[in-house]
Amino acid sequence: MKVEIWSDIMCPFCYIGKRRFESALAEFAPHQDVQVQWRSFELDPNMKTVPGQSIHELLAERKGMSVAQGRQMNNQMAQTAAEVGLEFNFDKTIPANTFNAHRLIHLAAAHGRQDAAKERILYAYFTEGLNVDDPATLTQLATELDLPAAEVAQLFQTDAYAQEVRHDEYQARQIGVRGVPFFVFDDKYAVSGAQPKGVFLEVLEKVWEESNPRPTLIADGAACGPDGDC
Repeated sequence: MKVEIWSDIMCPFCYIGKRRFESALAEFAPHQDVQVQWRSFELDPNMKTVPGQSIHELLAERKGMSVAQGRQMNNQMAQTAAEVGLEFNFDKTIPANTFNAHRLIHLAAAHGRQDAAKERILYAYFTEGLNVDDPATLTQLATELDLPAAEVAQLFQTDAYAQEVRHDEYQARQIGVRGVPFFVFDDKYAVSGAQPKGVFLEVLEKVWEESNPRPTLIADGAACGPDGDC
């Protein structure tokens, strides 16, 4: 089974949704047969990384509210994240353009490290308060992921993997993605948002059963059972 997930680094529900999906996947018996592919989606492609700006100020600016109200909303989000074992340190969060981070995740995918890269960068942004638009920071994260140093250096000197990011976003538009996270199961069913674990588990089981149907019993007669009873 293939599961494609469109998400952005700066999206708190994307990290929460990742945890809820992973929790459902852990309870899904044939989980080893599920292939997860992360797709790029920028909530704000024109986002500018402004040194010194807090996420509370950015939220207040975009929502037309006070900074105190923005802080309150972020605190509520942090509580939701804590319910799935995540620690969001919004006082440290650095609002940043995520294009370079998405390119790095594509590079990691080429080396079989996509999920690890996605997790590491999300943690860097929400928990550690690192600037995920900064090449030096991303290079350090890439080193932790054991990605080839030469390819990482080239990434920030060229437009490598830019086309892959844009293609993911083009696909998102084609299938009508309006918000993230957005999950697509075997190109047949879609789930929008950070749904509860039970929803993800239900969809996993439904898609699996449709792809691996059990024979329909149309006649039941005399037979021997495994306990020797005939």
